Amino acid sequence: MSHTIQQKDKLIARVRRIRGQIEGIERALEGEAGCAEIMRQLASVRGALGGLTAEVMEDHLRHHVMEAETKAGCLQGGEELIGVIRTYMK
Repeated sequence: MSHTIQQKDKLIARVRRIRGQIEGIERALEGEAGCAEIMRQLASVRGALGGLTAEVMEDHLRHHVMEAETKAGCLQGGEELIGVIRTYMK
């Protein structure tokens, strides 16, 4: 079973909080809030997304690399993570 399925409720709750933060930015823009306030909110969203990404990556590393049942599974999990990191770092 995938670790994201095991943590589904927790991850969905985080995504919903991030969605609320994004909606807050939209409201701030519509309400013509100051740029400093909008930048603060953007930084918060970036931090929240980074935290969510780190959690999913860490769980992937633990479940699909460190605890892989076979060497082939370990290599596959590692290659998947490398691909994601390369995409994330662009």
